[in-house]
Amino acid sequence: MAARLDYKWHLRQVMASRGMFQTTDLTGPLADRDITLSSSQVYRLVTERPERLSLKILMALLDILDCSIDDLIEPVAVAEQPRKAKAASGAGAGVGSLRPKRARIAPAD
Repeated sequence: MAARLDYKWHLRQVMASRGMFQTTDLTGPLADRDITLSSSQVYRLVTERPERLSLKILMALLDILDCSIDDLIEPVAVAEQPRKAKAASGAGAGVGSLRPKRARIAPAD
């Protein structure tokens, strides 16, 4: 089975190494490259790890920060967590003794 891959996003660190300490420092340079993002979008781009990112924005960031893609994105392998075996009786379901008893239908006398 192939290892699952994930990544670390280093935009904030790269910006700081270039003397850019505010998220608004990117707004003007992005606008110069015909990329219009709201202040909240730029903030999320800097402070959070993006799940989706257009190549146009990525190329603009690389140009603005004069860095390579390796400086912004660090691939990391995710360790597989062992799967827990589930008990067939439902004891591992977290309800313990609160599990209801099965109903029995008896014929009417």
